[in-house]
Amino acid sequence: MRLPTRLWVEALLRRVSVGGASGFVLQRGDEDRGNVLVKVSQLTDQAKVFTARTDLDGTRIFVDMALEGLSSREADIDAYLQREMGRDRDLWIIEIEDRDARHFLTEPVKTVIDKDSSL
Repeated sequence: MRLPTRLWVEALLRRVSVGGASGFVLQRGDEDRGNVLVKVSQLTDQAKVFTARTDLDGTRIFVDMALEGLSSREADIDAYLQREMGRDRDLWIIEIEDRDARHFLTEPVKTVIDKDSSL
């Protein structure tokens, strides 16, 4: 049984705050089962976005959308998020602002660096 999305988001935002960064809800989705996109802004022109997926073992992981060709330019990421907001009203979109580009996710994260490794 999965934790309701609202509680998961609250826990993420708490970790962000305790870590000295800022976190915001850009779009509030379905409180129980909404999917999540996490944008991490470095407060420059660069950012990343992570999306929740389920791997072959049924484990929830987050995937860096750069693996799917999304640019790291913040303007491109913001345009992607706008499209996703319009497409899925149940979607949660969280923005984290952190100069060190920390995502604060506790789930496994698949990034460009480890794209060839197995989870």
